[in-house]
Amino acid sequence: MSKIQTITILGSTGTIGMNTLDVISRHPGKFRVVALTANRQVERMFQQCRQFEPEYAVMLDSDSAEELRRKLKVAGIGIEVQSGIEALEKVASLPQVDSVMAAIVGSAGLRPSLAAAKAGKRVLLANKETLVMSGSLFMDAVRLHNATLLPIDSEHNAIFQSLPRDFSSNLDESGVKRILLTASGGPFRLAAPNDLDHVTPQQACAHPNWVMGRKISVDSATMMNKGLEVIEARWLFNADADRIHVVIHPQSVIHSMVEYIDGSVLAQLGNPDMRTPIAYALGFPERIDAGVPSLDLFKIARLDFEPPDIARFPCLGLAYQALRRGGTAPAIMNAANEVAVDAFLAERIPFKAIPDMIERVLEKEGTVPVERLEDVIDADADARETAQEWMMTMGYA
Repeated sequence: MSKIQTITILGSTGTIGMNTLDVISRHPGKFRVVALTANRQVERMFQQCRQFEPEYAVMLDSDSAEELRRKLKVAGIGIEVQSGIEALEKVASLPQVDSVMAAIVGSAGLRPSLAAAKAGKRVLLANKETLVMSGSLFMDAVRLHNATLLPIDSEHNAIFQSLPRDFSSNLDESGVKRILLTASGGPFRLAAPNDLDHVTPQQACAHPNWVMGRKISVDSATMMNKGLEVIEARWLFNADADRIHVVIHPQSVIHSMVEYIDGSVLAQLGNPDMRTPIAYALGFPERIDAGVPSLDLFKIARLDFEPPDIARFPCLGLAYQALRRGGTAPAIMNAANEVAVDAFLAERIPFKAIPDMIERVLEKEGTVPVERLEDVIDADADARETAQEWMMTMGYA
């Protein structure tokens, strides 16, 4: 990479964003941060602005933007501060930006990620919901505008590394039999069903292997995270549901695998550290140092595998159901899940009510084909309203 790579980081104060900045900081002269964005974490954004001196800082929340603007002015730091979704779309499509790390959690990341694709950027996609909600629209935008798409999720990054370098979105032509998505099983893999009746947010967020944000941690505990990744894989690799299999692998050392028709299974291994896939995407097609310790195979000693228990993790089954149903069903499912997880983290609903809410919303909401972004946005809004109504009906609100 002789040319300095310019980058916008959408969601810089989250786990992925901070890890991205950690990798960038290890390679002075190779990267230049043009824009950083966040929701409300003003102090962390302020510190990032001081260190990386971007041209733009965007806060989704307007009050947070005003607070950041004041702090930067007092510190004598001349960075343009903006707010709102339109500002996120703007910094995702700036002409001086080469790459966009799309790491905003949830549906809020959809529009800026799509803006980056439409601007023909190199999109480092860490936002699952973009493909879950609008997979066909997003992939069409990537192709139409000659964008480059590099997956950041450790599982999809592993699959990307295990596929042929010239993979052209045709599994059959590449001799691929199936994709094997590994999953740790989360903190409740071995819990008795009755033990899930009184799960606290703290317990659900205590992932055994990965350090993640609260929303993603709860998704991992319900295995909805893996369900979202199944849908994501469908679009990234043009694979139907029957060719995407989930494998529980509690050590989280094998990040995913690709099985070929000749019986070969190629896997990507590494320590459970998000800096590895981030560095792979930042440096692609080269390899750059991620700051990750070497994998000690002798310390690991063993690798275990088991099938997922759908009875224990009904969210995974609901994700497959939504994928097969198609149209706006994945967007409906995602919206219901976001409402459910927020309510659980606020201790308004119990842990086991999360799949119940998603199932009821999927049953009630009609599905339409996704032909434009408004179809997705409307389905998302309707599903959220239905989810809130369900909580009131059940006496949780």
